[in-house]
Amino acid sequence: MALKKRNKTSAEFSMSSMTDIIFLLLLFFMVASTMSSPNDMRVNLPQSSAKTATKAHIVKVALTSEGECSVADNGEAAMPIQFDDLPSYLQGIQAADSAAYVALYADEEVPYREIVRVLDIANENRLKLVIATKVKE
Repeated sequence: MALKKRNKTSAEFSMSSMTDIIFLLLLFFMVASTMSSPNDMRVNLPQSSAKTATKAHIVKVALTSEGECSVADNGEAAMPIQFDDLPSYLQGIQAADSAAYVALYADEEVPYREIVRVLDIANENRLKLVIATKVKE
C-alpha cells in the first residue's frame, strides 16, 4: 500500500499582511514628523499690522540700544530720564491718573531684561502697559 504525503508546502508568499504593516508605519512616521517642531525657529520681532488708537492718558517710555531712557507724557516732547528715576516718575503718573497707559518703545537690540524691568515697574504701580511695534511695510 502506497501512502502519499498530503502536506505539501506552498511556494507562494502572501504580501497582504506586509503591505498593511508598511502602510501603518508610513502613516505613523508622517504623523510623527508633522507633530514635531524644529528647535531653531526664526522669529522677527517686533512688527505688527494692527493699528490701535486710544484717547487715554498715554506715557511713552523709549529705550534705546545704548541704554538711554526717555519719557514723553501725553504727547509732549520726550525728555531724557535716568532709568533709576523711572519708578518714581511712573508712580507720580499713577497717582495723578489711575487710568493712564504706558506705551513702551524699545529698540530691537535692547536686552530683554530691561523690558522686563519696565514691565515690573508698571505692574507695581498698577499701570496698563502697551508694547509698541513698528508697522509692517
